Amino acid sequence: MLVLGVETSCDDTAAAVLLDGRTILANVVSSQDQVHGLYGGVVPELASRQHLQNILPIIDGALEKAGVTLKELGGIAVTRGPGLVGSLLVGLSVAKGIAFRWRMPYVGVNHLEAHLLAIHLEYEVPFPYIALLASGGHTLLYCVQDVGDYLYLGGTRDDASGEAYDKVAKMLGLGYPGGRLIDNLAKTGNRKAIRFPRAQLKKSPYDFSFSGIKTSVLQYLKSQDQEAWKTQVPDIAASFQEAVVDMLVNPTVKAAVAQGVNRIVLSGGVAANSRLREKMKERAEAERLQVYFPSPKFCTDNAAMIALTGYHWIRRGRRDDFTLNADADLTL
Repeated sequence: MLVLGVETSCDDTAAAVLLDGRTILANVVSSQDQVHGLYGGVVPELASRQHLQNILPIIDGALEKAGVTLKELGGIAVTRGPGLVGSLLVGLSVAKGIAFRWRMPYVGVNHLEAHLLAIHLEYEVPFPYIALLASGGHTLLYCVQDVGDYLYLGGTRDDASGEAYDKVAKMLGLGYPGGRLIDNLAKTGNRKAIRFPRAQLKKSPYDFSFSGIKTSVLQYLKSQDQEAWKTQVPDIAASFQEAVVDMLVNPTVKAAVAQGVNRIVLSGGVAANSRLREKMKERAEAERLQVYFPSPKFCTDNAAMIALTGYHWIRRGRRDDFTLNADADLTL
């Protein structure tokens, strides 16, 4: 079965064509980094306007690359939430139009669920597994027991990890997107130069908190002469990143051991971080756990994971009707 996936949850416009839930025939993504880089973060109104301009050319490009037409599709999957409501409505409206015109089944996909299943685009990972979903909008920990069966273990109490990256990058004058810039800069810095605090929530061992590390960086910068700390930026970036990575790795490994699950999967944009991958692999090997990382292109928002998730639900007989609406605060 051919499934068209459409993703417009935030600032990336994406479309993909997937065959039988495994073979990616096309996966096209249009980034808006240049648009939002001027503002140091995503501007919702600008994002939705860009989606309106990009969505049809991106879908046409994916179909052309896959060598298929709309009438050959067996179904369409589209992100319905969570995300920016204006952005979500663009993708959902186009998907409904295609489904109505060609009388094909369509399903609204939970963006979080798609991230948790994205690993199956590349690896046959047996269930169950512990999944860390770390991105600009979310930091969540689940035990993925099957498609549609997710045990919530913990999440952030405040900022998402990716959000902390973006805000610290802005403090340091690095630009947007912050995660990629800090990761690259940290490779030239000393991770032990500054000991930033690691938040540990004793009553909720699988929860996260990143507001403290962000505040600590701000206080450090205020305590230093501006000209002096500007020469320390690689060390600050590396030290900040090491603290965030520790706060992500420790609860994840603890959860795997406590749940008796020997597989860990990373997902979300922060999962592309080189230091996170390195340290998670080290800790997993020490605990005799297997760890799986999606390719960077499947860590960030993409439509292939939406098509994959939609494929599983369409195959199970699910059909959404045209009253389905976008849900900016959709939970899993």
